[in-house]
This record gives sequence, structure tokens and C-alpha cells, in this order.
Amino acid sequence: MHRGIVSFCALLCALFASEPVIAHDPSAYGGLFRSRDYGNSWLNADVGLFLGAVLSLAIDPVAPDHLLLGTDTGLLRSRNGGRNWAREVPGELFGAVFSVTFLPGGKASLCSTPAAVFRFSEDRWERASAPADAVPSRVIVFGAAPGRAYLVGRRELFQSEDDGRTWVRIRPDLPEHAQFTELVLARTADELLIAIIDGRVMTSIDQGRHWSARTSGLTSPGAEGLSLDPLVPGRVWVGSADRVYVADTTTFQWRAVGAPLPDAGTSIRGIAARPDGQGIIAATHRGLYRSSNGGKGWALVEDNLPVHLDSRPLVNDPSRAGTFYAGFSLMPYAEIWRISIEGGNLLARVDPVSIAGGIAFLMAVALVGVLATRWLLRRASSRLAQVMERQE
Repeated sequence: MHRGIVSFCALLCALFASEPVIAHDPSAYGGLFRSRDYGNSWLNADVGLFLGAVLSLAIDPVAPDHLLLGTDTGLLRSRNGGRNWAREVPGELFGAVFSVTFLPGGKASLCSTPAAVFRFSEDRWERASAPADAVPSRVIVFGAAPGRAYLVGRRELFQSEDDGRTWVRIRPDLPEHAQFTELVLARTADELLIAIIDGRVMTSIDQGRHWSARTSGLTSPGAEGLSLDPLVPGRVWVGSADRVYVADTTTFQWRAVGAPLPDAGTSIRGIAARPDGQGIIAATHRGLYRSSNGGKGWALVEDNLPVHLDSRPLVNDPSRAGTFYAGFSLMPYAEIWRISIEGGNLLARVDPVSIAGGIAFLMAVALVGVLATRWLLRRASSRLAQVMERQE
């Protein structure tokens, strides 16, 4: 009975959270923002929504105005560049969506909730077959071979050879408890996987079975914010110890870019840049930092953006020069991830029995409320009658 009550309440909260409300003030809340000039100016891309946390964003490779937005309460879709949004299957796609992506042709897509991996094709979402530890997933990327995809789950790496319909765990040559946290894929002849594993940049050219460390030039451990540059082939970015680093995928000789960020202890979530490397944006747990001189000087971007909020994702639209999307969250991402893991099994177990238990509990509460209301009305009527008798 208790499990049914909690499961039903989790479902109910997700359904209620799906209702859109009026547009928000970016100075006070998070949300999704877009820049069309390499980060010089930003405007809301989530008109008509109140979003506690933006967690992931996918841009259709064929129609760039077609967007999928992962939030802390489910998945949203826009077909006009963010002017209007609709929630995707709120009765099933609920909970934090940390990963969402389109298939290379744009006709299908994948996302992950704390309950399952879902695949969209032929106008409907269906659950994929995946191990329990594949959800919630941090990231999903497609490989060079047709049908191949990779997914970073709670800490391990998974692979699909059928466009995300089924997933299997990869057994790499790593220590038993090694943890994957970030993953990108460079579409070279060797299908180069680049990951952050236990805080180190590592690469694989054999579909994740064997990994090599790529840390030359990184003076401190704790790499983060791994970002493959879609505008300059072979350029990859990473953050470490308050600094931005850049390398080429042929050598992986990292070099520091300009000066450190102005605030010590800043966690870098993602990096995007102009092709010439002069204009650079760093999404961090303090918000967006921008440099217009190749990293020599950094400033926190405050104009029309949330200030001192966790910023992620940072997505570059490769089809439109200078177009960046940035998401913000009121709650720290690490906390949302923890809640998603702890609540993932609960959401996965929502079933008819659980819902029936929740409904029975709510009916009991409603019955008590009705009886209490009737008692109060009778008591009020009695007192009113007494007052009238005294006046007579």
C-alpha cells in the first residue's frame, strides 16, 4: 500500500508539473536561452514556460527549428525554434531527462528518463530494451556505423547496434569501479570515442573496449566540460582547475587557453567557441562566462541571463553560424542527478497495482474531508440557531 501511495504521488506530481504557465523573468529563474551572435546577446527560447531546470537539448540535424528539450519534469518539443512548446507524453515521459538526441537523419530520436530509455519513431514513443543501470543516462551519442549508438548510464557505458532499440553493457579494460561521466564521438575513420572516466580524458578506437589516457598538458586532475567543437573538425575542449583547455584529436596535446576563470573553484559544464577561437563561452555552476579575446579575460554574462545559477547544457547549432543555446537550473545538477538515481527505481515500478493503491488512499482522504466538512457545517448551523434564539 505504501509503495502504491508513493508511486502514485510521484506520477501525479509529474503530471501536474507538465502544465505550462506564464513566461518567467530570467533574472529570477532558470530556463533555456539562445544567442545568434556567438554569445554577445541572449534571449529566451522557452517562451510561455516556467522551467525549474533545463538538463539537455537536441537540435534536429535536418530541421534546426525542431528542438527537443529535457527538463527536470519531462520532455518538451518545439517545431518553431522555441516560440511554442508541447510536452511529450506526460503520462509516461516524466522525471529528469538528462539525455536526448536525434538520429542522424532526424526522423527518429532517443531520450532517457529515470524509468527507461525511450525511442521515438513513426509518431510514437516506445520503451527500449536496456539494463537497469543504463538509466538515468548522462548522454547518448550516435556512432559512425549505421544503427550504432552509445549511452553513458549511471556509471557505465552501453552500446546499441539497432538505432537504440536494444542496449548492452560494454565491458572495457578499466578498473572494476571506473565511472564514465561524459562522452563525445569524433566521426573519424576509426570512430573515436572521447570520454571522461574517473576525472581523466581517455579515448577508444575499438567501440569502447580499450581505453588510453589523453592527459598530456593537463596539469591538474578532475577534467570536466568535455566538448567536441562542431564548427572546427578535430577541435576538442575540456575544463580543469578553473581553466579552459583545447586540443586536436590527432595529437591530444592539451594547451591552456588564456587565463583562469576569475572565481576559484568554478566547475565547468561545457565550452563553445567561434571558429577563430577568440570568442569563447564556458557554462559553469556559477552561470555563463565569456571571453572575447581568446581567454585572456573572462566576464560573467549577466545581461538578460540568470546570474549565479548552474548552467548546462551549452549547445552549438552547427547549421547556423553563431547560434548557441544555454540552459540553466535553479537546483544544482548534482542534486537533480542524485534524486533521479534514488527515485529511478520507484518511477520504473509505477504499475496498475501501485496506482490503485494511491487512488484508494486519495479516496480515503477525500472521504475524511467530506465527513469533516459536514460535521463543521452542522456545528456552525447549531451555533447560528442558538444565536438567533437568544436574539428573539
